[in-house]
Amino acid sequence: MTPGRGSAILLSTLGRFGRFRAKSLSFLRAHWALLLPAFAYLYIFPYLPELRSPNELCRLHQTRALVDHGTLEINRVLREHGYVGDLSCVAVARDAQDNIEERRACPAVRGQKRFGEQHYFPSKSPLLSFMAVPVYAALKAFFGPVPEVPLVFFARFFCTVLPGVLLLVLVRRFLRAKLEPRVADAVTVAYALGTLAFSYSELFMSHQTTAVMVFVSFYALWRARRGEWPAWGYLVAGLFAGLTVAAEYTGALGLVPLAIYGVLTAPGGARGRLRAAALGLAGVLPLALALAWYHHAAFGSPLATGYKYLNDAAYQGWHVGGFLGIKLPDARAFALSFFSPLRGLFALSPFLLLALPGFAPRFWTREHRPELALGLAVLALYTYFTSSFTYDSWGWTTGPRHLTSLVPFLLLPAGLFIQAARARVALAGLSAGLVALSILATSAMTFLNYIPDSLTNALYQVALPFIGKGYLPHNLLSLIGVPNPWAGLPAVLAIVASAVIAAAMLLPAERWKGSALAALAVVAVIAGGHASVRPENPARQRRDEGTFQFLEQRYLPRPGQPSPPLWGARDEGRR
Repeated sequence: MTPGRGSAILLSTLGRFGRFRAKSLSFLRAHWALLLPAFAYLYIFPYLPELRSPNELCRLHQTRALVDHGTLEINRVLREHGYVGDLSCVAVARDAQDNIEERRACPAVRGQKRFGEQHYFPSKSPLLSFMAVPVYAALKAFFGPVPEVPLVFFARFFCTVLPGVLLLVLVRRFLRAKLEPRVADAVTVAYALGTLAFSYSELFMSHQTTAVMVFVSFYALWRARRGEWPAWGYLVAGLFAGLTVAAEYTGALGLVPLAIYGVLTAPGGARGRLRAAALGLAGVLPLALALAWYHHAAFGSPLATGYKYLNDAAYQGWHVGGFLGIKLPDARAFALSFFSPLRGLFALSPFLLLALPGFAPRFWTREHRPELALGLAVLALYTYFTSSFTYDSWGWTTGPRHLTSLVPFLLLPAGLFIQAARARVALAGLSAGLVALSILATSAMTFLNYIPDSLTNALYQVALPFIGKGYLPHNLLSLIGVPNPWAGLPAVLAIVASAVIAAAMLLPAERWKGSALAALAVVAVIAGGHASVRPENPARQRRDEGTFQFLEQRYLPRPGQPSPPLWGARDEGRR
């Protein structure tokens, strides 16, 4: 090879590398609002095996029962893999011909010989149990017996994490059609990392799954109303509406206004509205029949749910009366669900407060009116729900988990206010500060994601102290032997970068320094006020300190140590 030809090849290679680098940087700049949150979602795995999360494991026990034993009931799985909570127990009495004569909840008839036959099921809606069946079946086929921890890991990855990431794509597309790109991207990141969406994408629970299903249903209706999808969009909307209830019974709350929105906004006049309703019902019907079949097979009636047969008598009262326990509003439940420093929706995601002025009449233009009316109706229904349900039933969770499906419907009004606020220095700073604070606070809580309901202020009593001590969740590097905090550092950096970039996107090009100072002031004031909430008396302080020590003793992985093997020789969950 001559020197001249070698130089030409080198220059050509460098040129190709330069073009590749430029395209890569351009791609990163264009899609940062999806790439940074997706990295955080896929990178971490917050799980404390000793706590044996009942909401997750009761579903996975049924997954095992379906694959291993071909049955809905989990009696054999309980014997094989240990007892978990959140169960329904159906006690059965039979007549002389061995026909079922009566079904009762086990706690109500314990000790009665007539009801000696007992069948255990998860108390939850069944969708996630069935979604995890192919995941577990594949793991079992390739690796043999599947321990508890890898089953939780892969069930989360395929059934909650990936759908959560895919939802961000739809949320961003919707917001970009309604808002300026910079605002749409900032609000997308705030939703992804600064709300319950992050927390419940990282758990094998139904709350973010329900949010995914209901938003996809809405998205199909929205695209069909704009003429961008053909009439089959209403069939898709109905299908995902059915999946919503199969994922979480209370998801039905958002479907009533969603159905009204779909019918009233359908193009084509009366005939178009009738066609939309018919296609929507056609989509719902197969899922409704499947859910009715499940209820009949497990609980003896198409309309009976697992909450009728709760195995823990102490929880039975929470679901008696009204619709699944939803009764008359209570001021305490309302205040704590939205403003509690422990897990109030607006305490952990303060940027969502901006949705309230976003419903102001000036934003109700012809373009936005249908979606704002829908959002306001969903907000009203979920506010009634959370104010009427027993607040103390939320359990060891991040935030008010049953409001997860509400959050996507607050993004448009919040974004409209944020967009208008960019014209004013102080309001732009307020918006940027609340967005950054939401991302940092909710992400810190999600790193733990098992928040005891007995604490006073979990963010400052547990979540942030744990991070400061190097207690970071399992992640892709720690699972291959890299110790924390180094293994968890990429997730921390991605979240901090997301908060900074999202806030910067909301600052006006002119007078940005004043808005930045306002944003810092907002963060300092709100964070300082939140941090000042402490236990009200020495007894509560001692209790909170005991809770901290309880979690610290059970936290995995330990700082300076790699995560325990994902796939151990024994089932860590067995008892």
